[in-house]
Order: sequence, then C-alpha cells, then structure tokens
Amino acid sequence: MLKLTPILLALAYAVGLYWFSAWRTGRELDANSTELADARLRRLTERMARALGLERIRVHVYEIAPVNGLAAPDGRIFITRGFLDRYHRGEVTAEELASVIAHELGHVALGHSRRRMIDFSGQNAVRVAMATIFNRFLPGLGVVIANGLVTLLAARMSRGDEYEADAYASALLIKAGIGTEGQKTLFRKLEKLTGMAGGMPVWLMSHPRSDDRIRAIEANEARWLGQAPG
Repeated sequence: MLKLTPILLALAYAVGLYWFSAWRTGRELDANSTELADARLRRLTERMARALGLERIRVHVYEIAPVNGLAAPDGRIFITRGFLDRYHRGEVTAEELASVIAHELGHVALGHSRRRMIDFSGQNAVRVAMATIFNRFLPGLGVVIANGLVTLLAARMSRGDEYEADAYASALLIKAGIGTEGQKTLFRKLEKLTGMAGGMPVWLMSHPRSDDRIRAIEANEARWLGQAPG
C-alpha cells in the first residue's frame, strides 16, 4: 500500500487541479470577454453555422494583447483582442480570422478543449508521481527527468490535436464556401504575428511548424477533391 501512496496522491491532486483550473478559467473568461460584434466576421461565422446546421456560432473576444484563439472547456470560442486589433489594422484578413474560429471549433467538436484541461491536470499528477519515484534512485534529478519526459509526451499529443483541428477547419471552410486560402496565408504570417521563434526543435514544440501544417492542408484538399497536390 505504501508503494501506491505517491500514485494515489497524484491522482487526487489531478482531480482537484482539474476542477480548480476549469473554475478559474471560466471565471477569467467571463470577466474579461465580450461577444464579437464585427459585421464582416459575423457573416462568415453565419456561413459556417449554416454548413454545420447550427442556428449561430457565438464567438467572444478575450481582452488580452497576445495574438491567439482558444476553445474553452465549456465549448465557447474566443479570439484575443490582440488578434482582432491586427485584423482592424489590416494585418489579418476576415477570412484568415475565420480560419482561426473554424480551427477552434475543431478543437471543441473533436473533444480536444475538454481533454486538454484533463491532460494538463494529469500531466502535473504524472510529474509528481514520476519525480517521487525517480528521486528514490536519482536524488535531485527526479524532477528534471520527470519534467522532460512529460513535456516531450505532451508536445507530441498537442501537435496531433493541432493537425486534427486544422483538417476539421479545412473541411468546414470548404463546405461553407470560404475556402482554405485564408487558413494557409495565416500560417505563412503566423510566426511574425505571434513572435514565435522558428528555430525550436519540432519535438519540443506544442504546435507543428507552419510549413508542415500548410502541406497537410494541401494534402487533405488533394485527397478530398481527387487532385494531385500542388
């Protein structure tokens, strides 16, 4: 029983952290967001809603400066004020921002947003358990080894989710008559918009490289439309 204690404690920690994180995230988003009111973007979301057989797609603006989109565990879709400001300045087109919304819808539809919250809690629990076990054999190094292993695993899983959400977004944008050009052009400018460095090894990145994502989109289109990739 004593040998199982670190694992049981880690599981209890994960459950508690999940509920606390979900509550804190929801409270933060409620306090710092408003519903998107841009007319052109609303017309594009209405086209996507019709393609999905929905009455409407609600999109909220999260009042923070970084350029990002997110899907909350409760299924709500957000784009940041920083992203919307780039759109208003003409640095991002309406179709490019619509592709972000479609991508976040993919995370919701595929269960990624809720699972990621669970994964985050589980990853921290695994870190605690692994660090406890490794420290018995390698005192002082257990935390370092546990963090490294969990980070690599989490990055790999996250990249898989991004490719799946990209594919969902592509299919939705095509069905809605918007097309994927905005999705691809956004990826070409994404590193500049977000300030992300391009030199990080792909196996340490939580998101795939933009060039790889564009190639995957084009491969999907070729397969769906029966054409040779360009």
